[in-house]
Amino acid sequence: MSGVQTVEVAADDDGTRLDRWFRRQFGGVSQGQIEKMLRTGQIRVDGKRAKSSTRLETGQSVRVPPLPEVKSAPAAPRDARLSAADRDFIRSLVIYRDDDIIAINKPSGIAVQGGTKIKRHIDGLLDGLRFDAKERPKLVHRLDRDTSGVLVLARNAFSAAALAKAFRGRDVEKTYWAIVAGVPKPRRGEIDLALDKRGEAGHEKMAAGTGRRAITRYIVVENAGPDAAWLALYPETGRTHQLRVHCSAIGTPIVGDRKYGGVEAVPGGFPNADRLHLHARGLTLVHPRKGMVTIEAEPPPFMSDTMKYFGFDPREGTLVDRPDAKI
Repeated sequence: MSGVQTVEVAADDDGTRLDRWFRRQFGGVSQGQIEKMLRTGQIRVDGKRAKSSTRLETGQSVRVPPLPEVKSAPAAPRDARLSAADRDFIRSLVIYRDDDIIAINKPSGIAVQGGTKIKRHIDGLLDGLRFDAKERPKLVHRLDRDTSGVLVLARNAFSAAALAKAFRGRDVEKTYWAIVAGVPKPRRGEIDLALDKRGEAGHEKMAAGTGRRAITRYIVVENAGPDAAWLALYPETGRTHQLRVHCSAIGTPIVGDRKYGGVEAVPGGFPNADRLHLHARGLTLVHPRKGMVTIEAEPPPFMSDTMKYFGFDPREGTLVDRPDAKI
C-alpha cells in the first residue's frame, strides 16, 4: 500500500486491541512490522502514539503509514490446518450461504478471535468454510465470547468491503434476545446511557454514566411474574458489553452475567443460571448484490431450555424481530 491513510474504527471493532485490528484490516503484515511502526510513531491513534495492546474505541482515527510489500506464501491446501472434526464443527454452524456471504450461528463460549490464552476460536476455523471459493472467509463484525447467534462472514473482497461499510455506518438492524432477572418498567423503552471503559488491559470493565453515548431500545416479549422476563433488544450503538451494562443499569441484569449483575444475575432456582442468556437473534442488512436480507439464528439449547422452563414461546418473538418494530 502506498501513501498514508486514516481509518475510522467501526462500532464492531470497539474494544479490539490495536495490533489485532491492524492484522484484520491489512492481512499479511507481521506482528514484528506492526511493532516497528508503533515504536517509530508511524501508526497513531487520534494523532497520538499507541501500543500494540491499546484498546480501540468506536470513532477513533488510526493513522496507517505506507505498508511494506508482503510476499505471498505458497497457498496451503484447503482445510489443511484443520482436523476433520474442526471442519465438520464449523460447517455445522452454517445457517446461510451464497456466493458472497456465509452466516453461522456462533455457539456461546467460543471466541470470535484469538487472544491471551485463547487458542481455539472462530477465526482459526474459517478455512473450513472455503467450500468452492478461492478465498478464505473474512470477519466483518464480531460477538462477545459468551454471546451466541448470527455472525456474518464475507466470502470475497467485494463483499467484505460492502459489509464492513454497512456495519461501520450502522446500516444493519440487529435484534438480540435476552433472559433477565426481573421485569423492566416500562415494558417498552429506550436506554440512553453513556459507557466508559475502566481498568487495565485484560481486566477492563464498562462503567455507566460517563464516556461515549450508548443507546438500546427494548421490548418485553413475555414475563414469568416478577421474577424473569424475555427481552428483545435493539442496539442503536455498538459499545463494548453495551446490552449487558444497560440491562443491569435498569435493574434487570441478564441471567448469568455475574460481571455486571453480581449475585442478582444468578438467582437460585433458575436453570442454567451460570450461563449468559444473551443471543444475537437476527440481522437485517443490505446484501452486497441482492438487496435486503434477514438472517435469523435459533438460541442455544441451554437458553431454549430456560425459555421452556418459564413457559416462554419462541414463536412470539417473531412479532418483534422485524426491523420496523420501532418504539
